[in-house]
Amino acid sequence: MKRQLIGGSAAALALALALGACGSGDDDGGTAGGDGRGPITFATGKDLTGTIQKLAAKWNAEHPGEKVRIVELPEDGDQTRQQLVQNAQIKSDAYDVIRLDAVWTAEFAARRWIVELPEAPLDPGTFMATALETGRYRGKLYAAPWLTGTGILYYRKDLLSAAGVKEPPKTWAEMFAACDKVRETPEGEGVDCYAGQYEKYEGLTVNFAEAVQSAGGTVFDAAGKPTVNTPQAKAGLQFLVDGFKDGAIPGKSITFKEEEGRRHFQEGRLLFHRNWAYVYALASATDGSSKVNGRFEVAPLPGKDGLGSGTLGGNNLAVSSFSKNKATARDFITYIVGLDTERAYGLEQSFPLSRKALYDEPAMLKKYPYLTVLKAGTERAKPRPVVIKYNEVTAAIQEHVGAAISGKKSVDQALTDLQTALSGLTD
Repeated sequence: MKRQLIGGSAAALALALALGACGSGDDDGGTAGGDGRGPITFATGKDLTGTIQKLAAKWNAEHPGEKVRIVELPEDGDQTRQQLVQNAQIKSDAYDVIRLDAVWTAEFAARRWIVELPEAPLDPGTFMATALETGRYRGKLYAAPWLTGTGILYYRKDLLSAAGVKEPPKTWAEMFAACDKVRETPEGEGVDCYAGQYEKYEGLTVNFAEAVQSAGGTVFDAAGKPTVNTPQAKAGLQFLVDGFKDGAIPGKSITFKEEEGRRHFQEGRLLFHRNWAYVYALASATDGSSKVNGRFEVAPLPGKDGLGSGTLGGNNLAVSSFSKNKATARDFITYIVGLDTERAYGLEQSFPLSRKALYDEPAMLKKYPYLTVLKAGTERAKPRPVVIKYNEVTAAIQEHVGAAISGKKSVDQALTDLQTALSGLTD
């Protein structure tokens, strides 16, 4: 999913970290604001399609005494987080419902900036299980999953067909072999092999985590200890480093975020591309903006020895501890993440949603044929670490992985330094 709140996307890492100190989160924060009913605000990202406004208008028509006002936050995820944190630190009641990147849930819950949600009205069994877990902190639900998803592989089916390649790759070796075959065809001249997101931002953390997971490793183990000093982690980083070294991953992509890669693929200059589901609609455009409309398909991410594992992305909805109208805020969240509302939202834009049933509905599948692939990938995806110091963790990954793919450090040195840095953040 395109990162509107986190970047890579839209929007992902490994197994959940054991949580550090910094507040128990057991207190629902209710003393900071009232549990009343009345008008509320919904702090969210840019409403690019106007769909959220439509859904809010429907709520307002049915709840004239509890109307919601949409407040659009910055598109940049770091700026959004900073704005939300600043409001929470001064205990502002400016926002009632807040849209969080899934990885922020632990921090906001631990610092008692959001309140625990009752699960029964949300019908938790009907969510994608992996998405639901991103809303939990120490076993309790603090945020309802709304948008979810993981990285998928976009590929040029026309170029593979011209080169005699009948199936999308399941392994890295198969992918690079397919690139070699395509390069030998007239149609493949000037087309780069593969790219993801490698600029030093959240997307690099996501791509590194996916490479490690797709080699059978983890960035953190189940006990919350960093595990980037393993053969599997080395294989994952080596995949990226070797790709840059031999040109399979074009050198220019070291500056790619989601949009740079999306444009490179959409302009017909990339054979394989790792990105989020939002790309599908843009690459399928028939207005002349896409040169690959009707020429591409999607598949699960490949891995070292078989299909890979993506990183779970997503946005969750939570109630601010400082809201005066928490009862209305909870009901509004239940409405927004409800099956009917998610369906209406999903038919207007291509961000993947959290309710399982939508991935199998004929109307949704007709509009978004990639949903079958996305559902399978999301079920295999791993979450980023549920850790209060996530910003420091992702910064360390970006620093040391970035040094490796740019040739400033060897793979072994980068992982040794990263292991040390992460150990210092999770002790």
